[in-house]
Amino acid sequence: MKYNFDTVVDRMKSSSVKWDGAEALFGEKDLLPLWVADMDFKVPEEVSKAVADKAAHGIFGYTIREESYYQSIMDWMKTRHNWTIEKEWICHSPGVVTALSLAVQAYTNPGDKVIVQPPVYYPFMKVTETNDREVVYNPLVNNNGTYEMDFEDLVSKIDETVKLLMLCNPHNPGGFVWKKEDLQRLGDICMEHGILVISDEIHSDLVFKKGSHVPFASLSEQFAQNSITSTAPSKTFNLAGLQTSNIIIPNEKLREKFMAETDRNAIGMPNSFGPVATEAAYTHGAQWLDEVMSYIEGNLKFITDYFAENVPALKVLPLEATYLAWIDCSELGMTPEELETFFLSKAHVALNQGKVFGPGGEGFVRMNLACSRSIVEKAAKQIKDAVNTLSV
Repeated sequence: MKYNFDTVVDRMKSSSVKWDGAEALFGEKDLLPLWVADMDFKVPEEVSKAVADKAAHGIFGYTIREESYYQSIMDWMKTRHNWTIEKEWICHSPGVVTALSLAVQAYTNPGDKVIVQPPVYYPFMKVTETNDREVVYNPLVNNNGTYEMDFEDLVSKIDETVKLLMLCNPHNPGGFVWKKEDLQRLGDICMEHGILVISDEIHSDLVFKKGSHVPFASLSEQFAQNSITSTAPSKTFNLAGLQTSNIIIPNEKLREKFMAETDRNAIGMPNSFGPVATEAAYTHGAQWLDEVMSYIEGNLKFITDYFAENVPALKVLPLEATYLAWIDCSELGMTPEELETFFLSKAHVALNQGKVFGPGGEGFVRMNLACSRSIVEKAAKQIKDAVNTLSV
């Protein structure tokens, strides 16, 4: 192992949303923050050096993306996901959520419908509603901790006003990887009904079994022409603060519409540091990523075994991707409001509450495992002690 992820990096007073922003958001002091999806690990050394070299230049003017930047993305997609993409397909966005909002603006009109599959990443619903479009829920079916798409329900909810379907691939918060046959069936339905697929694949690099993630657009030329794929180095390499995402759009007409929205919103130009950090990460970060995923898998095993032995009322669902554990707390018998108060006031741990992920999320919490083992152990003990008070 080249990297030591046991080291605890003090992130307080670093303008961290996760750490410095927790008290204001949750209304409690001394919280252990295991909520928002960023890591407590330092980025690969090559990324730090690339940013430092850029800073040493001392001039941070308007910035372009070099050929080597695009090549690093193309090489990464081919090597990591066996997906051959072209430079022209790659569009800039400050973030994946921004790209989702731009897609809604580009491909729908006010009053149109967008299908989402809850429980799912809550900005799917937010960007739809804030753009005056209607959310249509096609809830996933939870079969004893394994989620499946309900295709019959999906077809029953399609009408001429449904224009988009937002796919979370791999799934957040469920932490699973969609099977090829599920993506194929979903894509066929969307093709048949003229529905564009927006595939959020920001967690695609964070899989525990290499090769298990299948980019939706890689399945066929038809699917590639009927989708846009949102990717970024932000989750993979902990670069969210550098505001750089890469939206892959093979269809020229769709690409032109998307880029027209970035122009209309004046957000088409990157900052000075995002491109150099992205290029360094994709070029030199593979070993770091492999090691960090192995470490996170150890955190997952610890928390799963610990709860099974000490807090059996909490069930950690099987995790195939992401560093976000999806935990079933329904045996505690609490309402969503009671569950939130319990974790904040009794356990003093800040987690994402399942209710925000839409129907089917009630009774769950999402825990960020991308931190040192000692922090996971501390959180587990605080949760165990808090649960024990319930039986007193």
